[in-house]
Amino acid sequence: MKPICAPGLGAIALVCLSVPVAAGTTATETALQIRSDSKLVFPADYREWVYLSSGLDMSYTADLPMAGQHMFNNVFVPRSAYETFLKSGTWPDGTVLMLETRGAATNQSILKHGQIQTDEVMGLEAHVKDSRFKDGWAFYAFDADRKPATEIPHDAACYSCHQAHAAVDTTFVQFYPTLLPIATSLHTLSPSYLAETGSQK
Repeated sequence: MKPICAPGLGAIALVCLSVPVAAGTTATETALQIRSDSKLVFPADYREWVYLSSGLDMSYTADLPMAGQHMFNNVFVPRSAYETFLKSGTWPDGTVLMLETRGAATNQSILKHGQIQTDEVMGLEAHVKDSRFKDGWAFYAFDADRKPATEIPHDAACYSCHQAHAAVDTTFVQFYPTLLPIATSLHTLSPSYLAETGSQK
């Protein structure tokens, strides 16, 4: 997911959608909550989900990050969605991928080289799969107050970028080292990704 922003506030009623609960998972972990005003409720327990990967200073353009400013991107997904992906090589309806952007720092404690993640959360975004959305997916970005977020308009660049470059089901599975081999072996890699990488898998 690429950093995006368009948070919102609103009504009270909820539409609760759930992916099937796998053994050992909880209902709260798998609940996707979209309110009657179409805003997404912040999944407060996302850090208890399955951790997929981290990236440091990621950018989809050739521009370099600002000097002295570094960021980590961390991605989490509910365990039931993760376990479905392991079996099928794709995501079930109701999947929420959470992108957490955190600050990076060095010279912390005994650290003299390299970067660690700080407690500064710089952004929180969600990539949600639901068959009612146009193209089956939607993006949301949360403000610092973590109030329910408004769906990012479907003419935003994030949608076309994910359609054109994502390895599986509009998600950047190519950046998730434990999942890319699964998708490769189950032949669920997108035609656009295969063409882009010159792969025949």
